[in-house]
Amino acid sequence: MTVEYSGKGDPARSLALLWRTSERVSRKGKPDLSVDRIVRAAIEVADAEGLQALSMRRVAERLGVGTMSLYTYVPGKPELLDVMLDTVYGEAPLEDVPGGWRTRLERIARDNWELYLRHPWLLQVAASRPVLGPNATAKYDHELRAVDGIGLTDVEMDSVITLVAGFVHGTARGAVEAAQAESQTGVSDEQWWAAHAPFFSRIADASRFPTATRVGQAAGEAMGSAYSAGHAFEFGLQRVLDGIEALVHRRTTG
Repeated sequence: MTVEYSGKGDPARSLALLWRTSERVSRKGKPDLSVDRIVRAAIEVADAEGLQALSMRRVAERLGVGTMSLYTYVPGKPELLDVMLDTVYGEAPLEDVPGGWRTRLERIARDNWELYLRHPWLLQVAASRPVLGPNATAKYDHELRAVDGIGLTDVEMDSVITLVAGFVHGTARGAVEAAQAESQTGVSDEQWWAAHAPFFSRIADASRFPTATRVGQAAGEAMGSAYSAGHAFEFGLQRVLDGIEALVHRRTTG
């Protein structure tokens, strides 16, 4: 899988693009280009074809312009990727839902889950160096407000958001990989299991692997497959929230 890194571009030029502190205007007689149009086309390419297909040339083709014309507005692919990230972060709802911190965190987790499923290429971006754009900053501020004033320290608040985000990222990766397996291999899960079932039945040894046999059979029957991304997300999210609840309880009763 292709992996790109956020924050690779020139800091000054990336921040100028992210915050739109300066932007070239299309010259008369030239295609009506803008940073927003270029970024939207780039997101469409990544959504449809994956991050490995993204290039300045491919974006230019989608817009029907020459590649060099893009550089009037965007310095290069690293800066373009940063603005793409911040743009899709802007899709995350920022309204504070009613209810306690657990309800708010659960909503945040589901919003991030849906964001990854809409834009699977996000999973190919290593964002340990955060995109310091307006949408990313607003999203972080919104998520922190979900756990503000519940007895956690500022560092613990940041760690809780990181924990939830990391869980969603991992389960979303599994969901995307499972969804892409059929299109990449041309074989559905049902077809794969049907083809392998005769071999499994011959090598399965309940006396040698009793726990794996019992649990694997129960899980397979319950989920209809060896793995269910939806079940992994729902079960895991509640356990993550349970752990956070235990921390909050210790802080408020200690």
